[in-house]
Amino acid sequence: MQEQSNRLGLRTAKITALFMAFLAILIFACAGTLDYWQAWLYLANFTAWTIGTGWYVVTHSPELAEKRLSAGPGSETLPAQKRIQAYNSVVMLTLYVVSALDYRFSWSSTPVVLVIVGNILTALGFAGCLAVFRQNSYASATVGVQPSQSVVSDGLYGLVRHPMYSSAMFLFSGAPLALGSLWGLLLVPPIVGGLVARLIDEERHLRAELQGYAAYCERVRYRLIPGIY
Repeated sequence: MQEQSNRLGLRTAKITALFMAFLAILIFACAGTLDYWQAWLYLANFTAWTIGTGWYVVTHSPELAEKRLSAGPGSETLPAQKRIQAYNSVVMLTLYVVSALDYRFSWSSTPVVLVIVGNILTALGFAGCLAVFRQNSYASATVGVQPSQSVVSDGLYGLVRHPMYSSAMFLFSGAPLALGSLWGLLLVPPIVGGLVARLIDEERHLRAELQGYAAYCERVRYRLIPGIY
C-alpha cells in the first residue's frame, strides 16, 4: 500500500513539474524577458497551491488523485466533452499568451494593488478546489458516473451545483491581473462560457445516469453563483 502511494505521489509530482515548467516557458517566452516580477510571483503562488493541493489529495484520497491524473480532451469519453475541453484548453492557454504579450508590449498598465488582488483570487480559487476535494471524492477531471457514485449535496454543494467550476472562475479571473495585464481579462468571459457549456452537458448526463441528481437540481437551484446563476 505504501509503495503504491509513493508511486502515485511520484506520478503526481512529475505531472505537476512538467505542467509548471510548460507554463513558465510559455509565459516568459511570450513576455520576451525573465525580468517579469509579476510572473515570478504568480508562478510561485500557483506552484505552492498546486503542490499543496496535490499532496492533500494523494495523502487523503488516493483514488481521487488517480482519477485526476487523466485530464484534457483526450481523456474525455463523451464526444461533446472532448470538443468542449479542446475549446477550453485553447482559450485558457490564450489567456496566458495575451497576458504575457500585454506585459511585453505594455498594452496596459496594471497597478500593484491589482496584481496582489489577482494573486488573492488565485489563492481563493485553489482554496475552493481544495474544499471540493475534501467534500467530494467523485470529483474526477473527466465527466462520467463512477460505480457506486452518490450525489454530494452538503458543504459547497449545498450552495451551488458546481463549486469546482465556481472556483475555476476565481483562478482564471485572477491570472491576468496577477500577471499585470488588463487585456488578458478579455479572455475570462470566453473561459466562463466554456465552463458553462461543460457543466450544462455534464448535468444532462448526470440527470440521466446518476440516481437522485435530478432531485438535487430541484433542491439546489444555482449552478455557479448563489442567487444569480
